[in-house]
Amino acid sequence: MSRIDDLQFNASSRETIYDPEIALACFETLGKPCELPEGEAFFAEKETSDCMYLLLEGEVRLFRGVRVLDIVRSGEIFGEMAVITGQPRTAWAVAREPCKALMLEPLQFVDAICTTPEFVLMLMRIMFKRLRLTSEFLRKTGRLRNSGKTHEKVFSKALVKQLTKAMGTREPETIPATTTIIREGETDSDSSMYVVVSGEISVSMQDTFIERIGVGGILGEISLLNDSPRTASAIALTEVQLLPISRDDFMRLVKSNPTFAVTLLRGIATRLEIQTAKSAFMDR
Repeated sequence: MSRIDDLQFNASSRETIYDPEIALACFETLGKPCELPEGEAFFAEKETSDCMYLLLEGEVRLFRGVRVLDIVRSGEIFGEMAVITGQPRTAWAVAREPCKALMLEPLQFVDAICTTPEFVLMLMRIMFKRLRLTSEFLRKTGRLRNSGKTHEKVFSKALVKQLTKAMGTREPETIPATTTIIREGETDSDSSMYVVVSGEISVSMQDTFIERIGVGGILGEISLLNDSPRTASAIALTEVQLLPISRDDFMRLVKSNPTFAVTLLRGIATRLEIQTAKSAFMDR
């Protein structure tokens, strides 16, 4: 049986999807310099600190208990999940040698992404990479299933209204019930994601039901990042209204309304935490 370790979750930041120059451009705007000697901790497991870091010099060991999760090297970021989710730390981060880093607090992060929206796209790429790896693990172990409850919405009703208004004259698209909205494996020329304005959608992977998405949910987010084939199928359970957001729209919205970006990242992070928890439980 495949182990979750085999899927290399913690190597995501060193995949080709990570661009250290984009990270540096974001952190340089408002990041505060910090230095730690060998053996000192940037943060501790279960701590409520909420700074994220870009390592400029040295190496940092991430670990939980006695298990080493990753080694962070110069040019890489760490601690971002606590800023995105506002939740306590899930691991220790300790300097393996003298380190220099740039630090961003949540409010500084929000201001910084206004000038570097590409950083948000990069974080999304990393998180979706981890999410796909987790889903693959659950598929291989036969545990890819959902309770059937509607997925927790990403955007509040108020933010959905704001987004609809921000899109100007573009009206939400009305999709009849039973219509297949996207089909797994197909490459769609439309590089848009969709926000559910009304109605419910059923999502499945390899003919296995995953979740229902309701008002405030999002669909097709991965298409913002690349032109890869769709990773799931989606069918309208009721008549649905969908607000399309293209890659250009996304960049504009991040600059004008960074709350949109943070909320989107938080929604993706929530999905990742839920899937990771399932995987961790199965790997005991």
